[in-house]
Order: sequence, then structure tokens, then C-alpha cells
Amino acid sequence: MELLSIIVPCYNEEKTVEIFFEELQKTLVSVNCEVLFINDGSQDNTQEKIRKLADSNPNVKYISFSRNFGKESAIYAGLIISTGSLVGLIDADLQHPPSLLLEMIEAIHEGYDVAAAKRVSKKGEPVINKLGSRFFYRLFNSISSVKLVAGATDYRVMTRQVTDAVIRMNEYNRFSKGLFQWVGFETKWIEYENIQRVAGESTWSVGDLIRYSIKAIIAFTTLPLSLSIILGFIISALAFIYLLFIIVKYLLYSDPVQGFATTICAILFLGGMQMILIGILGKYLENTYNETKNRPIFIIKETNIDDKRLDKV
Repeated sequence: MELLSIIVPCYNEEKTVEIFFEELQKTLVSVNCEVLFINDGSQDNTQEKIRKLADSNPNVKYISFSRNFGKESAIYAGLIISTGSLVGLIDADLQHPPSLLLEMIEAIHEGYDVAAAKRVSKKGEPVINKLGSRFFYRLFNSISSVKLVAGATDYRVMTRQVTDAVIRMNEYNRFSKGLFQWVGFETKWIEYENIQRVAGESTWSVGDLIRYSIKAIIAFTTLPLSLSIILGFIISALAFIYLLFIIVKYLLYSDPVQGFATTICAILFLGGMQMILIGILGKYLENTYNETKNRPIFIIKETNIDDKRLDKV
């Protein structure tokens, strides 16, 4: 009988873990599965809740990180330790309805390699989040060769072949949505309406979302570097044309060169553009620097897994 490994990244989810697991059990009552909780350095009692579930449910396994390494690291850890022929990824806050898992499994049996959830609305979310999300998808898809599906989530079920393909990409700077698209394979998208958290509050701020978006763009396109070169040529050409205009004006009309304010504005504008372009270059160098250090993507503090799967870590 095929085994479904369900990866559940958790960060400060003490109010939702038990409720989530109860709903998951109701949904997968006839499915052979293991539940892999990845505690991403939670500061509350999330680990105690997970440990309690593991003590009373032999199909519950967990890993607890030594600190908060981020959701991307938690996803990667879950993929590494999963052993099932099918691998699922779901959040613990019940914004990903467990009921869709059965539909996803059925899609895999129909011949798809991946069955993933796609939100068709962002009902209940702040307007700035909705606008920011729409802008991000349009910008990303316009400058990257990897195309993201608007509303796509990490919530999905994959075959072992797809899972192993993602695991082989062991880069430090990770953007899972992009990696899932980059490996290819045939995907069935399952639409659902946005659902509010069952309890607690989201730990994602607007600043976190902006940083996550920048990280995603840098990970999957070098177009900003090319645009900086093009912008440099455009500004240089405009400056040369303006210089010719000043020379011709002086020769024809003996008009003395004026414009202290214009000069200052031009200097400030060019200085600002240089700082922006240096910043873009710096972000790419930052990624390269982080990769060359070859530090571990995560560090395990505690686990109830004692089999060979940890040899991969």
C-alpha cells in the first residue's frame, strides 16, 4: 500500500497544531500516511504540542530546529526525511483545507506528477497584500523564464520522482514555488477560496513579503543586472545629447551656461541611480556569498526519527 508523507512546517503554531492534526485524521482516515512536523525554532509551546501528538500517534514524526531557519528550510528538511511514494506539503494553520488532499491523491492516480492548490481569491486579506501579490506575479513572470501561476501555493502532493528532483537542488537561497515550477512535470491545479487562520496570527509582515519577493526575483532571473547596463547606456546617451545641445546653443546664441539647480538635480539623480544599481549588484553578490560559505540549510536540535533517513541530513 502506497505511503503518503505529509510535511507540515510549523512556527509558533501552538494554538493550531492539535486542531490541524484532528482535521487531518478525519480526512485521511483510509489513507496510509506519516505526518512529518518540522518545528522551525518556535518560541511558544509548539514543540510540546508536537511531542505530545507523537507520543500518542506512531505515524507522527518530527524534527525541531535549533533556531528559526525559515519556512523554506523547513520544507527542504521535510522533503529530505520523507519516505513515501507520495509527498504532501501543507500548512498547520488550516488555511490549506486538508479535504483537498483526497482530490490531490486522486489526481496523482490519474497520471499527474503534481497536484497543487491555487487560491482564486484573497478574501479577508489586507488590500495592500492583494495588490502586492498581483504586482509580484506580473513582475516575476515578465522578467523570469520560470512562470509562476497566480495564486499558487506550496500546498501540494507530489510523486517521489518530483520530490527527488527538488531535493537535488540543495541551494542555500531557496524559493520553493520557483523550484517546483523549474523542475517541470505535469501539474494539476486545484482551485479553492481563501480561508482565514483557524487560530493565532500570521507571523508574516509586509516587510517579510517584500524581502521574500526580492529573494524570489534574484533566485530566478538575472535580468535586473542586464537592465542596469541598459539604463547606464540610456543615461549616458541622454547626457551626451544634452551636452551637444548646450554647445550648439552657446555657439549660435552666445548664451552662457547656466543652471546651478539643474546641475545639482542631475548629480543627485545620477548618484541615486548608482546607489540603486550597486544595491542590485550587492544582492546578487550576497546570494553568491551565502552559497560559497556552504553552511547547512538547517540544524536539528531534537527528533524522534531514528532510521536511515537522517543519514541524508
